[in-house]
Amino acid sequence: MKTTVGVFFGGRSTEHEISVISALQAINAFNKEKYEIIPIYITKQGRWFSGDALLEVKNYRDMAALQNMCAEVYMIPEYGDYNLYRKKRALFGNNIWAKLDVVIPVLHGSNGEDGIFEGVLESIGIPYAGCNTLSSANGMDKITMKMIMEKSGIPIVDYVWFTDKQWFAQRDKLIEEIETRLGYPVIVKPANLGSSVGISHADNREELIAKVDVAEKYSTRIVIEDMVEELKEINCSVLGDCDDYRTSVCEEPIKSGDILTYEDKYMGGGKSNKGMQATQKRIPADLSPEDTARVQFLAGETFRVLSCHGVARVDFMIDGKSGDIYVNEINTIPGSLSFYLWEASGIRFDQLMDKLVDLALKRKRESSMKTVSYDQNIFNLGKGLKGGKMGAKQP
Repeated sequence: MKTTVGVFFGGRSTEHEISVISALQAINAFNKEKYEIIPIYITKQGRWFSGDALLEVKNYRDMAALQNMCAEVYMIPEYGDYNLYRKKRALFGNNIWAKLDVVIPVLHGSNGEDGIFEGVLESIGIPYAGCNTLSSANGMDKITMKMIMEKSGIPIVDYVWFTDKQWFAQRDKLIEEIETRLGYPVIVKPANLGSSVGISHADNREELIAKVDVAEKYSTRIVIEDMVEELKEINCSVLGDCDDYRTSVCEEPIKSGDILTYEDKYMGGGKSNKGMQATQKRIPADLSPEDTARVQFLAGETFRVLSCHGVARVDFMIDGKSGDIYVNEINTIPGSLSFYLWEASGIRFDQLMDKLVDLALKRKRESSMKTVSYDQNIFNLGKGLKGGKMGAKQP
């Protein structure tokens, strides 16, 4: 009997299109003799659609036509109800579109990779691959992530963070702190976006003000980082859960400027529909055995201390002058699911998808063994309940 897997993608995110590409790659990789795949596309407005028309990337050129070829669907936040329902009831029969066994979220960025969608799945109780609500939120927010890693002894570059309201109210004070603590050049980042969206560098005060004004359009929290000038960027993927994981070979993305841009990552310098696979890169990265081992160790430690699950990619910065290695960030749902790193590590894409399904089912089994409530109903105890009328003294 086949396992029915719901693959969710798209979403209300600046990384919407990349999510579509990553998801179609993953869907095509599944062994169709073992799995029935149900694609669920979330529009930029938050509506859910399903249907075979979603499997053709060319159909996304005309969104109105695509939606007309699909059924609008939804799930209800009732624990144990794994059904995907039609919004419009069929003329004959019930309104169940599909019953899912497992969910694979392939949502990049805000409202998908940040724990919001994971919370919906946890409310339903359906097995799903990937980080849970807490680790997704911590992994997505660059400030919280840095705080955890710093406390855990994982090397990161120095930084200053603030909210958009603080920037408008205390701009001069914050600029002074940045210039005193970090100096120029610096990297300016929205705290909770990926794919290099809104990220830029500043060489002086005038540029800093301009770049922060851009970043705050994407996020309410901003992080300013000390810029590594002689920079080599390295990525390493991690697969498993925080107690049992393995790391991939390392890659070295080839950037066109000071930082790796959205175009570098997903377009390979031009138009592309290959997602992160299109990035110009060296695999394996040109690193010494010692640096390779250090990067892989730190990738695993980052995955562990953030309590990650499924497949992730940890991005590093190596200072060419000092040789120091820093963790830059973690991508809890990486572009193209980092399948190309696992293929270079001896795991085929279809085997990677098998592993994600297995991890989802394993976590569900383990979580079902934990106590989440008591059988005893305290409302049947009568007296002794504080704060209500039962047992309360009457005036």
